[in-house]
Parts: sequence; structure tokens; C-alpha cells
Amino acid sequence: QVQFVESGGGLVQPGGSLRLSCAASGIGFNAYAMGWYRQAPGKQRERVASIGSGIMTYYTDAVKGRFTISRDNAKNAVYLQMNSLKPEDTAVYYCNVVVGGLPGGVWGQGTQVTVSS
Repeated sequence: QVQFVESGGGLVQPGGSLRLSCAASGIGFNAYAMGWYRQAPGKQRERVASIGSGIMTYYTDAVKGRFTISRDNAKNAVYLQMNSLKPEDTAVYYCNVVVGGLPGGVWGQGTQVTVSS
């Protein structure tokens, strides 16, 4: 079964940092690009970052220069280092495969990130 388990979220002050982790199972992990998505109440889910093979990465403009995506194929894991966090980064963060620029159909529980004073 395809599963994604996200962790590492929490409450952080503006300007702070968090590192999110995603453990994937049930897929040939190294065959897929991986992405991080986020969704806030009343807003559409958006892709914030993705990583293909090697160091090729994508970031949405809102997080460029602040977030860094990485992966460890030996651990079937993908990470999102988030620095200089802003209140508008508050959302539930999910990981998923990225196929043809779109996410897969299976989602995990996500991990809540709250940026507030």
C-alpha cells in the first residue's frame, strides 16, 4: 500500500525554522519525483517544492530562498527545511509523488505548521 507519513511540524515564531520529514512506503521511491504541498483553510492546496533526480529542484516563488527540499533514497524519505518562516506559511504540509507535474492520488495525514508570535 502506498503511504506517506509526514512529521516535524509545530508552532514556531516568525523568522524561525522547522525541518519536515516524509517517510514513503509502497512505491519504488527512487523512480519518482517528490514534492511538498501545503493547504491552509479556505485556500487551494499548492505545491511549494519538488525534487527530481540529483539536485534538480522546484520552488514556488513564495518560498524561494527560504525553503530547501532534499531526499534520501536509501531511507525512502524526503525533507523540507524551512527557514525565515512567515505567518503566511501556516498550513498543513503534505508530501507526495509528482507525476507529470501533478501529485499522486494518495495523501497522508500531513503535518501542521503554525507560524505565530
